[in-house]
Amino acid sequence: MAHQGFSDNQAGLFTLGDGDEAEPLPLGAPGGKIPSYIADHRKRLRARFMEGGAAALPDYEMLELVLFRAIPRQDVKPLARLLLDTFGDFNRVISASPQRLMLVKGVGEAVVQEFKIVEAAAGRLMRAKVMNKPLLSSWDALLQYCQTVMAHRETEQFRILFLDRKNVLIADEEQGKGTVDHVPVYPREVVKRALELNASAIILVHNHPSGDPTPSEADISMTMQIQDAAQVLGIVIHDHLIIGKSRELSFRAEGYL
Repeated sequence: MAHQGFSDNQAGLFTLGDGDEAEPLPLGAPGGKIPSYIADHRKRLRARFMEGGAAALPDYEMLELVLFRAIPRQDVKPLARLLLDTFGDFNRVISASPQRLMLVKGVGEAVVQEFKIVEAAAGRLMRAKVMNKPLLSSWDALLQYCQTVMAHRETEQFRILFLDRKNVLIADEEQGKGTVDHVPVYPREVVKRALELNASAIILVHNHPSGDPTPSEADISMTMQIQDAAQVLGIVIHDHLIIGKSRELSFRAEGYL
C-alpha cells in the first residue's frame, strides 16, 4: 500500500494516512482529550452495533470497535483497513500471531492484547457449547468450535477430545504444537492419557495451516497407529478431524476409519 503520510484537515488536526503508525496524539487535543469528531464517530458506531449487532457492520468497523480500547484517542479506521489488507478478513486479523501483528505499522502491545482477548473469548464461548455434552449429537457445534480455535493458526496443533461411555466430552487437551507442516504425536502418550482420564472414546483433531485439510501419508499412518494401540485397551477412535481454513475433513466420513 502506498505511503500517504500525514495530512492536515480543516480542523487543524493531524490524521493518519494508510500505513502510518497510530501512536501520536492529534494536535489540538490538550491533555490527551479525544477530539470531538472521533468521539462522535465512536458513539455512532457503538450505537449501530448495539442496534443491529455484528451483522450490521462490515469487518473494518468490527475491527474499529476492538481497536477503540487499545487506541483511545485516534481515528483507527486507517489501521483497521490496513490490517484487513494485510491478513484478509476479521478472523485472520484476530487470530494472527503476535509476531506478525507487530509487523503492521500502528500495531503495538495494546492492540495485540485486545485481539488476543477477543480470540480467547470466542474460543471459550464455543468450547462451552461442547464441554460436558454428548458430542455425537452436537457435531455441528464441535466443528464450529474446532474451526474457531484452530482454522487460522499458523502452525500445526494436535488436540484430543476425550469422551466417557455416554460420549460426553470430559476433557479437551492440546497434545502438541509443531511447525507449519508437522506436529509430533506419540500414540503411546495419547492412549496413556485416555486411561488416566478413564475415557472410553476419543476424537483426534489437528489443523493444516496451508488451508487444505487433505490428509498426508503421515497423518494416515499416525491415526492407524493410535487406533491399533487404543483397540487393545477397548478405547474407541470416533474420528480424526483435519481443520482447514474454510472446511474440515473427517477420517470417518472419508473411509479412513
